Amino acid sequence: MALVLAIVNQKGGVGKTTTAVNLAASLAAQEKTVLLVDLDPQGNATSGLGISREQGDRPTVYHALLGEADARSAVLPTDVPHLFILPASNDLVGAELELVAMDSRESRLRTALEPLRDGHDYLLIDCPPSLGLLTINALVAADRVLVPLQCEYYALEGLSDLQTTIDLVGRSLNPGLTIEGIVLCMVDNRQNLTEQVANEVRGHFDARVYQTTVPRNVRLSEAPSFGKPIILYDIASKGAKSYLELAREFLARQTDTTSSQAASGPR
Repeated sequence: MALVLAIVNQKGGVGKTTTAVNLAASLAAQEKTVLLVDLDPQGNATSGLGISREQGDRPTVYHALLGEADARSAVLPTDVPHLFILPASNDLVGAELELVAMDSRESRLRTALEPLRDGHDYLLIDCPPSLGLLTINALVAADRVLVPLQCEYYALEGLSDLQTTIDLVGRSLNPGLTIEGIVLCMVDNRQNLTEQVANEVRGHFDARVYQTTVPRNVRLSEAPSFGKPIILYDIASKGAKSYLELAREFLARQTDTTSSQAASGPR
């Protein structure tokens, strides 16, 4: 069964979609079969992989979410081997309003993704920059949460709100939901504020903060306009190297978690 990872931050412009696209591509480069689910109405993960949000009559995540299509019929391949996408479309803009009146509105995505878990190693969900019904659906569908965090004080305030939401969903809708980790993004080591915020986050969340950080990088900013993840756009860039290293650290953590669970199990 695939591990389902929701990539969440209610604040925009912190590197959430950049992390979703490039971590997914970097995991695929490690020969893991990855499905990226674009749950953001802006559809930037979809266009960032060179796929148009204008899907015509093809089903998308919107149709899977509302039960109008099997999610398997909406999955598309990408230019990265082993990486697939469940794309967003313009219809997703109105999905939150439509979901309000539906039964089991918080668990629609979990139901839609269930048939896809057997065919992939990892499902990564790129969430909207809000804590609305779409993000709640992602948290209910997920096993764990990955939080991209920009090194600024407003980000710390938002992290507290997100932690509260995750705890609430974990208690009432998805027992066992936890934070997989926090990734420091858009890091500029020339600024004192970066070090101060990084130290505070590491002091509070300890080992859940990834050692790998993602720097501010022009090539990372350019890649989406070419419809490519950074490993296809400029493999030699600092951004590409950071996300490849992040993928390696992520996989190492999964191995450690599996080993710990095996060691603590019945003998």
